[in-house]
Amino acid sequence: MARIAVIAHSHAGSNMSLAGAVAEGAAKEGNDHDVRLLRVADIRGDEALARAPHTGALFTERVAPHPVATLDDLVWADAIILGSGTRFGGMAASMRHFLEGAAGLWMNGVLQGKVGAAFSTASSPHGGMEQTVHDLLTAMMHFGMLIVSPGYADPVQFRASSPYGPVAQAGGPEGLMPTDGDLEAARFTGALVARTAARLSPAEPTA
Repeated sequence: MARIAVIAHSHAGSNMSLAGAVAEGAAKEGNDHDVRLLRVADIRGDEALARAPHTGALFTERVAPHPVATLDDLVWADAIILGSGTRFGGMAASMRHFLEGAAGLWMNGVLQGKVGAAFSTASSPHGGMEQTVHDLLTAMMHFGMLIVSPGYADPVQFRASSPYGPVAQAGGPEGLMPTDGDLEAARFTGALVARTAARLSPAEPTA
């Protein structure tokens, strides 16, 4: 059994859609896995996002219903999968704020040895999705986490995603959502992380 936290930052639900596929893949990998699908609180507050002219209704429908991640979720998890929309070639400020808030965990090595993976979306084909994945993975490495990447271990990786982690062109003026291929690749990564975390998790004591 592995405990897996999928934690995403999303404004209009496209990145949360990818997060949902990651969580689905992790949950289906084994009957005993405990998977939490969570969102990072935006630094501007839910009310501001709900009032946004073009994305407010989508935030309220697709993002707001998910529980907000806390540092306790990081402590609880055997594996942590982070996702963020791309902002100027890197993770969203709200995700960085969340991670910087975990400095106490970093200082005490609490996340050392936990499994980590990342995913991202951007509104244009070359908007920095892979760079954002690297940004998230770099933060995880500072915490001492063990990085799992999908590589090309499944045929879907040649049709969608990236070898570093799931990515998708989504959002933007057209309101794009991840394609079926993007979601399939995200499920593959979720399952891969679940398998890896289960192998590394301490065995349950027997009577």
